[in-house]
Amino acid sequence: MIKRTNEQVELADPSSIEASPLNNEDLAPVPLSRRTWTTYNYAALWMGIAHGIPTYYLASGLINLGMSWYQAVMTVALGNLIVLVPILLNSHAGTKYGIPYPVFARAAFGTLGANVPAILRALSACGWFGIQTWVGGEAIYIITGAFAGDAWIHASEIWGHPKTLWLSFAIFWLLQIALIIRGIESIRRFENWSAPLILIVAAFLLVWMVIQADGFGPLASEPSKLGWGADFWVLFAPSLMGMIAYFATMSVNIADFTRFAKGQREQVVGQTVGLPPTITLFSMMGALTTSATIAVYGHAIWDPVELVSRFSNPVVIVFALLCVIVATVAVNVASNTVGPAYDFSNAFPRLISFRTGGIIAGVIAILMQPWRLLSSPELYIFTWLGVTGAFLGGVAGILIADYWLVRKRELDLVGLYTRGGPYEYAKGFNWRPLVALGVVLFLSLGGAYSANSGGPFPADGYIPLLKPLFDYNWAVAFLGGLALHTALSKLFPPRTPRRAAEEAERIAV
Repeated sequence: MIKRTNEQVELADPSSIEASPLNNEDLAPVPLSRRTWTTYNYAALWMGIAHGIPTYYLASGLINLGMSWYQAVMTVALGNLIVLVPILLNSHAGTKYGIPYPVFARAAFGTLGANVPAILRALSACGWFGIQTWVGGEAIYIITGAFAGDAWIHASEIWGHPKTLWLSFAIFWLLQIALIIRGIESIRRFENWSAPLILIVAAFLLVWMVIQADGFGPLASEPSKLGWGADFWVLFAPSLMGMIAYFATMSVNIADFTRFAKGQREQVVGQTVGLPPTITLFSMMGALTTSATIAVYGHAIWDPVELVSRFSNPVVIVFALLCVIVATVAVNVASNTVGPAYDFSNAFPRLISFRTGGIIAGVIAILMQPWRLLSSPELYIFTWLGVTGAFLGGVAGILIADYWLVRKRELDLVGLYTRGGPYEYAKGFNWRPLVALGVVLFLSLGGAYSANSGGPFPADGYIPLLKPLFDYNWAVAFLGGLALHTALSKLFPPRTPRRAAEEAERIAV
């Protein structure tokens, strides 16, 4: 039934799971012959994802909150080194067994319980899909305005924004849906050539602005408003959690991509080379470019799309913003639609395909109103990133605990697609990870607070005693999920494939 090659596993007879209600063409294990992604594919994937415009905002948002540019870049770099650890740990199962994230989650949460972490991850990605789509829509709006003039840029407003911006948002949304409909392989090919484009634009903006400013500008030499004392460390903790949470979605569903890897080495090296260096460099370029804009324009311009619009040459504007559009599509489709597409498909395998799941994700993204999420640095970094980071940190910790500590990297591949099998638990739900997830969410979000009156949470937090834990929300959820699920699984051992075999052997004797 099972074939093993170089620490990778495949089904010898795929027909053994074809009739399963938990299976469809998109959720089935990838055969070894189709596991073709190389080190470059994974490096390109992360370069494309890390070069998104919201990444450009990360360091500049922290500077706006009082950090110096080097403090901001250091925080971004450290956050991504930390999040690389759960990314690589949760990558292993996808590469070994060729399974997507929601199928992988069945081992820990149960054949039906896996829908809980899958939908949590899907909703987070839908929010990100909307944020990236809004940014891409702005680029289309500005490109068109460079030729159409004031009538386009200053069109009448609907819900606080020009109706032409809403139209641009809709066009960009449709472009991405078209790529999703073409399937996962078209996404891989698109990532391979689109990855460097936004870096080219960022480098152009940096060089151009430094030349215009005769240097890097005041922000580059200005010391931190916070220093290195208590004020800095108070801001550092929630900021670091926000930087980790930025890629917390991928730390959970990375198996959706590593299931296509040639081997463990390819995905480990590719991801390590592609993520931390790229996002650190890109964030630093954004911070220094923003610094130079102060010397040239008299105030900081944090948004690269707005900065490009300041150029007078329409050819330059069109080239730069086309690169932004292509790169934003690359980021969005890879990191924010592949996962939800599989997640929604997992909920109803016989009704929802990968393509249908991607369309559902796109619709939910609009309903989550991304223009509101980007309305302030606090709402974007502390509220959005903080809350999603807690949810996904808890799931990531539980998956790592279950796969590495409880099951020792051994899964029953056929059992993952079998109702009544080794991962059925209690009618498809394993209570252990669900309890662990509930506890860590209470601890990490129970004290959620807003630093100013404009935030969505009370100033002292919902539960003042837990307020300090909200500053470390991802860490509390991740480490708590890892420890609590391991403890519950050891104290109340589930019926794992190994334990079932041992029980059957005892009965036979």
